[in-house]
Amino acid sequence: MRVIGLTGWSGAGKTTLIVRLIPVLRARGFSVSTLKHAHHAFDVDMPGKDSYRHREAGAAEVLVASSRRWALMHEMRDESEPVLASLLARMSPVDLVLVEGYKLDAHAKIEIHRAANGKPPLFPDDPSIAAFVSDADFGGLALPRAHLDDAESVADLCLELSRPLEDTLLSLAPTAGTADR
Repeated sequence: MRVIGLTGWSGAGKTTLIVRLIPVLRARGFSVSTLKHAHHAFDVDMPGKDSYRHREAGAAEVLVASSRRWALMHEMRDESEPVLASLLARMSPVDLVLVEGYKLDAHAKIEIHRAANGKPPLFPDDPSIAAFVSDADFGGLALPRAHLDDAESVADLCLELSRPLEDTLLSLAPTAGTADR
């Protein structure tokens, strides 16, 4: 299993790009999973459903399964937010995991930048950024680059720059607990 992060400021187009990358990578024969950091409370369950009622009653974990999919919900009650390394270790094996967010962690990342955001690039302040993807020309950057609309080239970068899970976990060890929150 290999891991690559796609990071950048909110509104840069990370999610849109990942949604375009997944079918490109799958068409090339790779199995792909994603791991996304959320900056807000979210729910994958619906009020009134049995699983929601189990969780609301105090269950630590609720696993829902059918013939089409299964989902495990873990309530954080009095626990701190899990670090990226612990989440990656829970994932089922695939060829490539695309990590969205976690911009302060030290895993290999590709910066996604949109000029209209008016935000400065994260590179060169983050040495774990291995490539730069933007809708603007940033001449002079000493990084591999691709255009934000070129999913094929970004897929090439993901495959080239991703790192084995074991290497990723080692790179995350010194910065455990620093996910961008």
